[in-house]
Amino acid sequence: MRPQSDENKARESAWAKPVDKMKVTGLPAGAVNLNVNGRRPVGPLQGFGQMWQKTYRVSLAGADVTPVQVIKTWKESFASFWPKGNQFYTPLTGIQPGDVAVLNLAGPGGMTAPGGLPVISTGVMVIFADETSFCFMTPQGHMFAGMITFSAVEESGSTVVQVQALIRANDPLYELTFRLGVGHKMEDEFWRQTLEALAAHFGLQVAVQKQLTLVDPRMQWSEAKNIWLNAGIRTALNTPLALARKLFSRQA
Repeated sequence: MRPQSDENKARESAWAKPVDKMKVTGLPAGAVNLNVNGRRPVGPLQGFGQMWQKTYRVSLAGADVTPVQVIKTWKESFASFWPKGNQFYTPLTGIQPGDVAVLNLAGPGGMTAPGGLPVISTGVMVIFADETSFCFMTPQGHMFAGMITFSAVEESGSTVVQVQALIRANDPLYELTFRLGVGHKMEDEFWRQTLEALAAHFGLQVAVQKQLTLVDPRMQWSEAKNIWLNAGIRTALNTPLALARKLFSRQA
């Protein structure tokens, strides 16, 4: 067993240093980098809509794999487990505390914008990462204000993998999609497919368990102004310009 001081140091190094604004570095060519640089990371207290805790779990019973091995694989190939049309771009360091990733997200059914461009370009910041878990915080303008934690533990001799989100819709428009059921359905389907793909990587076809808890039914009207930074709206407004850039770059 390591001395307690080493344990404390390891725990401290797993946390990102606090930042006022996110900064994107080291992205590959082709990533649409919008609505991330200069944005503040925001937790559920800064969101507009109802606060939800959403938990998705899958047991890898039958697979000879430890929680540490699962998280290592998940970090190294995180984007490969996402549903079709969605991209997760990280710096060369991968998923490390303090890293900022750019997300290029598709619409329902993997639908993209014209020219294969994302429907929403946003990002996340890695606020914690160790051998058995890692956690993202969202920026201003993201669909959610909150944190999403990915973890693996051993239960009854098997490794259990979990995605748990503590989130609020960031603005009234995003909240409307949740009230209509569209937002919840898309979020649930996204993580169901992700965990099924992760399980398939280890040779398993298993059902994903889901638990939704309404933590706070109130809306925070003081945060309605968040709509000014809505990443979906800003990505849509940028799409014609991005298409023009792609067209002229091909001609050149």
